[in-house]
Amino acid sequence: MNIVTTDTISCKDRGLQYGDGFFTTVQITAGQLSLWSLHLQRLQQCQERLGFTALNWQYLTTHCENVAAEHQHAVLKIIVTRGVGGRGYTPPIAVLPTIYVSVSEFPGHYKQLSQSGLRLGISNIQLGHQPLLAGLKTLNRLEQVLIKQDAMQFSVDDVLVMDIDNHVIETSVGNIIACKNGVFYTPQLDKCGIEGVYLKHLAQQNLIKPIQIKLDQLLEMDVVVVCNSLMECIHVSQLENKVYDLDMACQAIRKLNNKV
Repeated sequence: MNIVTTDTISCKDRGLQYGDGFFTTVQITAGQLSLWSLHLQRLQQCQERLGFTALNWQYLTTHCENVAAEHQHAVLKIIVTRGVGGRGYTPPIAVLPTIYVSVSEFPGHYKQLSQSGLRLGISNIQLGHQPLLAGLKTLNRLEQVLIKQDAMQFSVDDVLVMDIDNHVIETSVGNIIACKNGVFYTPQLDKCGIEGVYLKHLAQQNLIKPIQIKLDQLLEMDVVVVCNSLMECIHVSQLENKVYDLDMACQAIRKLNNKV
């Protein structure tokens, strides 16, 4: 296992050649890795399901903890590729995975959005189905690039993304949790989408039911929130012409965070 902390990458790296890899993005708070055990589970799940060589997780943990200790509030990104070698799609039998670790500034706009809420548009890009990769955060993110490109035409904070069956899946940056009559729901991610670390964290503390959700059902929910490991939980203030009640949203978020 090779941990790289520079900005260089081999042109023969399979992550560059084929998107053959996976990643996670961790919030650093007061020099600590937030929700590290869940991020580690995500990396381990990707490694196993994609058939990567076993990695030294303790070594990676120690390295990332040392990096985090140098920062008060920042973003740590870990990219794992299958490594360098092999021409063509077939993975080499003996290849050493490469891990790229980088740190960047924490997004400054999340604080403002946590107060104002998210205004959501509807993306014109729909997610295709691939159950073998559903839930995983792989390096194959061209759909998300197209979604972000499409979203530039809207005067909104983010866009809601559906799949080819018109089921609600996620937004361009996070998972969706909706609340109706005090019950929490989240879209099923068995065919596409990313199972976020913060969603898993909240699901450990609350009963959140994965269901198939259509847009008209989402519009009938009392509260909709978007979550990821950086912005945590932010309420949706408006989706198309539907305006959600702020007090109900704040109460739902407090309940999700066990602060009621």
